[in-house]
Amino acid sequence: MKYALPAIIAMTATSLYNIADSIFIGHGVGALAISGLAITFPLMNLAAAFGSLVGVGASTLISVKLGQKDYENANKVLGNVLILNVIIGALFTLFALIFLDPMLYFFGASEHTIPYARDFMQIILIGNIITHMYLGLNAVLRSVGYPKLAMYTTLLSVVFNCVLNPLFIFGFGWGIKGSAIATVISQVLSLAVQLIHFANPKQLIRFRTGIFSLRKDIVQGILSIGMSPFLMNLCSCLIVLLINRGLKTYGGDMAIGAYGIVNRVLFLFVMIIMGLNQGMQPIAGYNYGARLYQRVTGVTLLTTYWATGVATLGFLLCQLLPEYIVGMFTSDPELVDTAVNGLRIAFLVFPIIGIQMVSTNFFLSIGMAKKAIFLSLTRQLIFLIPFLIILPQYFGALGVWISLPSADFISTIVTLIVIIRQFATFKRLNAAEIKDNH
Repeated sequence: MKYALPAIIAMTATSLYNIADSIFIGHGVGALAISGLAITFPLMNLAAAFGSLVGVGASTLISVKLGQKDYENANKVLGNVLILNVIIGALFTLFALIFLDPMLYFFGASEHTIPYARDFMQIILIGNIITHMYLGLNAVLRSVGYPKLAMYTTLLSVVFNCVLNPLFIFGFGWGIKGSAIATVISQVLSLAVQLIHFANPKQLIRFRTGIFSLRKDIVQGILSIGMSPFLMNLCSCLIVLLINRGLKTYGGDMAIGAYGIVNRVLFLFVMIIMGLNQGMQPIAGYNYGARLYQRVTGVTLLTTYWATGVATLGFLLCQLLPEYIVGMFTSDPELVDTAVNGLRIAFLVFPIIGIQMVSTNFFLSIGMAKKAIFLSLTRQLIFLIPFLIILPQYFGALGVWISLPSADFISTIVTLIVIIRQFATFKRLNAAEIKDNH
């Protein structure tokens, strides 16, 4: 829990960050603004995809290098992280700003919701390089043994976001733009703390001359490991796109807004589980590098137990108290009714989702990128996307909602088969190690 607890707090704080945006926008701007915000989710997921490509790949690579006591290359990974985040962040910003309106319409915007979506995303995209650097360095902080500092930088960002949001929306009357400005300013402050840490000459892994030139082997290592979360976020972009377009066709703007609320609640519990995963990641990576397979299995099983408990809590709250949860975001009667129904359906098989998420991250942590990619795709591409295409044709908006638990259930069954086989392999390898030592 030394690594897990700070990561859990940090990831929970990140989700509260987004929830705070939705709550202040919902009550301060209106129901259509929530729908406009939901339109931006595919684009936000796309930006997150490129951020995770670098951040997750680098953190895993650094963990393995530290396990091998290869400190020189661990430092070079840090330098490459910074440069890659700047390059990718700048290119993404430029492309997205040029094609912003067509992309938003494609993602499900209407004439009523696009002003809100446009105003929000223009500000967010301007600060995109900051976001990439902040997320990338936060991932590195956790992998080099500073999970508490990573947590504190995230909490700093959340606190300032929660303070600035109502000030800019209610106080200055900036509307949805105010929420976006609050987000960017908050991340700038957190990034400053990270940069100060890595500039400290007393740190083992720090900024130094000679580490900022891109190295082909390091870049390839980062991108190959980061490909799994990249594809996962890319699939999330496609999924939210299909959900938004399906709900727009069969339910209208309010249905999209309802999904925006459901998405935020789902995100909260998913981020807590991801916090557990991030606590597991450096431990699993280090022990795998040291060939201590029994410890790798042990930390993975422990993480799975905790993740299942978190998912079960989410299930119970959303089945028993959905009206109270939705009421935090809006008082609009139509939006409340739609979101309550959506919340109950989306969380229908949620208790089993922890197994799927932890197992995917387990393979990522030990550098088995292909298996991690496969498991990511089973949930978000192979099963969910066909459901989202087929079911709405027969059940309308209901078909969109039931696609989510259906895909979760089937993908978890597949995941169980793959993870059990991998643990059996570890058991054989561990037995062989013991035999060789004797």
